[in-house]
Parts: sequence; C-alpha cells; structure tokens
Amino acid sequence: MASSQSKKRVDAVDSRAASVLLRAKDGSAFARCDDCKKNVPVALIDMHSCSLEAKIKMNLDAQVVEQAAEAKKPERKKPKSKEPMAKKAKVEKVKKVKDPNMPKRPPTAFFAFLDDFRKSFKEANPDSKDVKRVGKEAGEKWRSMTDEEKKPYLDKVAELKAEYEKAMESYEAGQDEEDQAGSDKEAAAKEVEEELTDEE
Repeated sequence: MASSQSKKRVDAVDSRAASVLLRAKDGSAFARCDDCKKNVPVALIDMHSCSLEAKIKMNLDAQVVEQAAEAKKPERKKPKSKEPMAKKAKVEKVKKVKDPNMPKRPPTAFFAFLDDFRKSFKEANPDSKDVKRVGKEAGEKWRSMTDEEKKPYLDKVAELKAEYEKAMESYEAGQDEEDQAGSDKEAAAKEVEEELTDEE
C-alpha cells in the first residue's frame, strides 16, 4: 500500500534547545495530570489529550533544567580585528626561596655507586658519549650486585648522612638565632611606633 500522502513527523524532543531538559518541580521527567490522573512526560505535555486547563497547569509546573555541560560544545569566536590579541599575564607560583647556605642532602647508595661506575665506564669506552647507555648499564649492574658488593656504598652513604644531620642541626640553630634577632628588631620598631603615636 503506497501512500501518496506525506506523513508529518513529530519529534518528542523539546524544540527550545537540545541542551535543555524539561522537568517537573520534583525533578522527575513526568507530571501528573489532575483531570485524568495519568503521569505524562513533561516534554510531551503539548500532545496530552486532556482539557486545555490541565495542559496549562502542567506546563506551568514544568521547569527548564540545563543538561550536563558535556553536551555543549564551546563555540570559537573570531577576533573582531586583525590585530594580535594581548596575551594574558601568567600568574606565577611563588616558589619558596632556597637558602644557599643550607647543607646539601647526601646522595643515595646507587648514586655513590654511579660515580664510581662512570669512571670505570669512561675508561673502558673513551669514545662513548651516550649518557643514556651509562645509566642503563649502571642500573643493570646495580640490580645484579649482591648485598655484600653494595655494602661499601651503603656504609659511605651512612657516614655522609650522619655528617648531613650534624650540619643541619647547626644550620637550624643558626636560623633560630636569626629569627629571634629579627623578631627583637620588629618588637623594637613597634615600641618606637607606639611611642610616636602616644605623643601625638
């Protein structure tokens, strides 16, 4: 049966925008019709076959709710003029200033081993300038070494760590003295400022 009449297609999607959903006041997708006591999809209230007053009341109860932002694609705006746009000033993170007098941490046992390994590797391969190869071979050798072979490096690092801890204690003691001297200066400055305000 070939029909010569064209059928009108009816979409059940809200025609306002694809990024908008209609919801009832309680947040559900259905509204209850007071006349016929049926649950009607909020997007299809216009097609509900009930009295006009019921349709209007249900339409007023429906709310427009925006869909998730993933459905929306940001539109690119073309610059109005051909002049280059001013670059935004970068907000730089404030880095903690490192004190140059602070003692340096001791290396790990592997890095102590790596220093010796570099020397022996350079003697064996004087023409090689490949840093990656040196590191790779040093790592393989370190993993294959026994605890007995690693012991001299571990002992060396233990000594360096003890020296570092002593140096840090003396450094921190010096910092505490500087902080106290600085706070004494600030207190004296405040006292002078208070005396000046009292005289006025």
